[in-house]
Amino acid sequence: MSANNPPRERLHALDAVRGVALLLGVVLHTTMSFLPGMQLWVTVDSSRSDVLGVLFFVLHGFRMLTFFVLAGFFARLVFHRLGTRGFIWDRFKRIFLPLVVFWFPLLMAVLLILGWNAQIANGGVMPSAPQTPPLSPNNFPLLHLWFLYLLVLFYVIVLVLRTVLTRIPVLARAADAILPSMVQFVGLPLLVAPMIVGLYFQPNWLGWFGIPTPDQNLYPNLAALLAYGSAFMFGWLLHRQTDLLHKLERLWWVYALLAGAGFTFFLSTLGTTPLLRPLEQDKFLYASVYGLAAWSAVFALIGFAMKFWNQPNTLRRYVADASYWIYLMHLPLVMVLQTVFARLEWSWLIKFPLILVIAFAVLFSSYHLLVRHTWLGVFLNGQRRTSPATV
Repeated sequence: MSANNPPRERLHALDAVRGVALLLGVVLHTTMSFLPGMQLWVTVDSSRSDVLGVLFFVLHGFRMLTFFVLAGFFARLVFHRLGTRGFIWDRFKRIFLPLVVFWFPLLMAVLLILGWNAQIANGGVMPSAPQTPPLSPNNFPLLHLWFLYLLVLFYVIVLVLRTVLTRIPVLARAADAILPSMVQFVGLPLLVAPMIVGLYFQPNWLGWFGIPTPDQNLYPNLAALLAYGSAFMFGWLLHRQTDLLHKLERLWWVYALLAGAGFTFFLSTLGTTPLLRPLEQDKFLYASVYGLAAWSAVFALIGFAMKFWNQPNTLRRYVADASYWIYLMHLPLVMVLQTVFARLEWSWLIKFPLILVIAFAVLFSSYHLLVRHTWLGVFLNGQRRTSPATV
């Protein structure tokens, strides 16, 4: 298959994985009030769970890395479908504008919930508001919308790089030649290297939490920039050689075993309780194991989807369509439910799934009633096609 002529059939598996990666964000944030040990979340539940600590660790290890691989893949698809100007306009509407439109309302909602929890913790009396520095590039809470901000940066970077590479075709040919080895064991270390470098040189790296979330300012931390940037670029190049997806399909179970082994090593040595202190010893070892495990999990999920989900399916398509809206809107709702349930003397085995059921019921209902057949749906997902789309 020519690297410059990807196939036109729709890859239903990748649609499904993109939706799953976003919906798992709801699960991940729901675990955070139940994590054992000392935490910094909006509220801490009366029932804690090591099981949910493990779930948080694993999900955080591969979820957003997977998302950025697919973001790069679909970005190149859109670029070659619409051209440079069309691509810029499409990404402006679908990524940059949602960031601008939804950031402030979501920030206000989160601040109100934080105030509510502070009032509860203060015996029902609202404490004095803490002194906070004014908004600036160094103090800009992006919340869970940080991924949109990174996407905008990566779009700019990839357009610049593409301009350079088109003038130096030998570099593009070299990238195409190296890429096949990256989806096999021989070249996997080369793919993981940027992430390892980023984690190793990240100041005060909280190893248990993997890639530091770049949500506090407009200057992405080194680890996030290298890990997610390399994932995005890999996805962009993967769209040039989509036949490589079938190699992941054949090897998905091997990568699943590698991911399990790597995450098990990490948790068996550092424990299942989140550690809010930087790694001081064996930092390179932990960065290497974490990076290899995370990328193995990415390949395992994509390969699994290629094997079992690469056929048209109405339910999976619906979930994929809804996932963007659900991820954008979920955080305040999850925080409210966590606050309500936190002081109930019930087991996490009841509260955790109940929060998820309520949250997903509200979010899917809001999508179906307010988004899917309205201008909001066009704003977020573009014009829906009534017949199967081609890729």
